[in-house]
Amino acid sequence: MYLTSEVKKDLFQKYGKSESDTGSPESQIALFTHRINHLTEHLKQHKHDSATRLGLLKLVGKRRRLLNYLQRTEISRYRTIIAELNIRK
Repeated sequence: MYLTSEVKKDLFQKYGKSESDTGSPESQIALFTHRINHLTEHLKQHKHDSATRLGLLKLVGKRRRLLNYLQRTEISRYRTIIAELNIRK
């Protein structure tokens, strides 16, 4: 599986406040970005996988809403996570 508990711990430790911080917007955005990158690579090989494409679009929407929330509330945290994850807006 591409998303093991070790990968999640690393993501939460790097982008969250601690490795048990799974609810902060930064950690959620990092997790969604990891999943989005994996699904994008999958869809490059399997172009007609419509179910995966739908899941990818839903994940992108969730990440976009979290980024909008972070931008409204704390712009400095928003700019930091955008730069770290190399997300374009």
